[in-house]
Amino acid sequence: MPPPRRHGELPPAHDALICIALPGLAISPDNGQLTGRGLEGFYRAGRRLLARCRLRVAGREPLPLQARTTGADTARFVGTLRVSPDAGPDPDLVVERHRCADGTERITLHSAARRPLRLPVEVALGTDLADLAAIAAGSAGPELPATVRAAGLRWSGPAGAASVTADPPPSDALASAGLLRWDLALPPGGSATIELRVRADGAAPVRSAGRTATSPLATAEATGDDPAVPALLRTSVEDLRALLLRDPAHPTDTYLAAGAPWRCGLAPAEALTAARMTLPLGTGLAAGTLRALARTQLRDPGPRCGMIPGPLRDAGPHLPPGCTGTEATLLFPVLLAEARRWGLPERDLDELLPAAERCLTWLLTTVGEGTYLPDPQPLGPARCDTQAHAHRAALLGADLLDACGRPGGEELRLWARRMRAAFREDFWIDDLGGGRPAAARAPDGRLVPHLGAAAVHLLDTGLLGSGTMAPGLLDKVRTEQLARLLGGPALDSGWGLRGLGAKEAGHNPFGHRSGAVRVHETALAVAGLATAGYDKEAGSLLRGALAAAGHFGHRLPEMYGGEQRTDGGAPLPHPAACRPAATAAAAGVLLLTTLAGIRPDTPAGTVTLRPLRSAPLGEIGFTGLRVAGAPFAVRVSRLGLAMVEEAADGLQLRT
Repeated sequence: MPPPRRHGELPPAHDALICIALPGLAISPDNGQLTGRGLEGFYRAGRRLLARCRLRVAGREPLPLQARTTGADTARFVGTLRVSPDAGPDPDLVVERHRCADGTERITLHSAARRPLRLPVEVALGTDLADLAAIAAGSAGPELPATVRAAGLRWSGPAGAASVTADPPPSDALASAGLLRWDLALPPGGSATIELRVRADGAAPVRSAGRTATSPLATAEATGDDPAVPALLRTSVEDLRALLLRDPAHPTDTYLAAGAPWRCGLAPAEALTAARMTLPLGTGLAAGTLRALARTQLRDPGPRCGMIPGPLRDAGPHLPPGCTGTEATLLFPVLLAEARRWGLPERDLDELLPAAERCLTWLLTTVGEGTYLPDPQPLGPARCDTQAHAHRAALLGADLLDACGRPGGEELRLWARRMRAAFREDFWIDDLGGGRPAAARAPDGRLVPHLGAAAVHLLDTGLLGSGTMAPGLLDKVRTEQLARLLGGPALDSGWGLRGLGAKEAGHNPFGHRSGAVRVHETALAVAGLATAGYDKEAGSLLRGALAAAGHFGHRLPEMYGGEQRTDGGAPLPHPAACRPAATAAAAGVLLLTTLAGIRPDTPAGTVTLRPLRSAPLGEIGFTGLRVAGAPFAVRVSRLGLAMVEEAADGLQLRT
């Protein structure tokens, strides 16, 4: 048995094969045998329905040869056995297991023997019906006793009941040992298949929101000189679809779960961030996410009225935890404003505008007569990235209010202009290296000097009309200095952007916010640097993230080790990272579509292209994107020139 874990230590997930189609989940080791250890098992809605599924053929376990995911929700395990006495050194039986997140497993035996085979097959089953949180805490409890049912076994406990049924039915079922047995006859060169179905009592089969015809995400594809490009986009879209959840009270609205295995529910800031990065795949996800979060918005009078609630989040060794509710509240009007540019239908805009207005009213009310937005409220520091979020929300929110004939836009612009002028003096630290933005400003005026990836939000200014980007908080000279810092070895690990610079006090290459590479921050850096015209730095970070994706089978984890890249090396996985994760999968979309620089203005009937002129990945093309509610295809040549190949009728290209 594995040694007991220390309190609070999560079981490792970095080497597990995770099949996901929420609310279904299957977590497996690379030999395919579910033993009930750690996270292994089939899950539904966060509960482990089956913990143990161990196969033996002719009294032995197959020799594992290969394990790989064949899609976001499926995995294939291959093993072999020598079962004929005259087989020599070569195996003559291949055992294939196809495992799916919907709770099905298909076991197929392929005989290469020259004589007929009669093989006893046993599957040992068991479960604790434990909640994922209890498993993570190391308090799952013992296995439950089984009972025999028509074609399998059943377990029940205080948390509910689950069963496994088999086709064909087993010849023998032993409840005391949790065993199903078959006696299979295989002719020479023949095959036999057993299918197991894991179900929660009273529950319908898993029906993933991402597998329906009404999925809000377009099936985009990419081609290009770099073979990693189509694989990354395909895997990212598959993972995003697998992470889709339906709002229980409003099943037509879908949003993204934060990630598997730890965060298979709604995290407001991450859901909004991912929906924004995936606008090139359509506005349906943005609309569903915004509607779901609008229903959580605080309405009672008081200082929090208008906020989107969210938990606190670790901010690294130099700052107290940050308020993700603040971030979500500021992201809400930004996503709505940009979704309008990408083609959000008028009916969705009209429905969601009041919630965006409440977010913007909360912003102005909270700032009051001050200059900056403190986070968390009311006595926390003014964080650099929070000011960037607030400034962007004010400018895009003002633009949205004006376009919809609503008051308040000028007040937001005046505050943003006043904050922008003060920020350039109050948040900049001069030094011999050219200076840097402060991470935060304490209420007493003290600056927190540590440089990290949070500074990328200063480059993420947001999309306005006619293909223009909103102004940022930094002037041209300081933007250039920030680009140099982001492209330097202290932050660029060669695999992506470190959360905290390698030379900063408290740096830890595996720290969530203190040195690990967080993929979505790398993607935001690439997009921001490209927009600001720093193609060299953007291209370097892009190539590093793409190389890391190849080592992770193109399924990017939410974070990985920030150790420096070396020749022949590989990025180190983080044992607690979600994989897949919504922001990481969405980052794959943003990383690649940044190369085309698509800036739509659907209300004006135009689209502007600002591709990376350096073409860091050579020629690249996209089909199946969505602009103005219609398919959009674009190609970027090796010279960095972009050409639209398909677009909505009447959509005009601006240069």
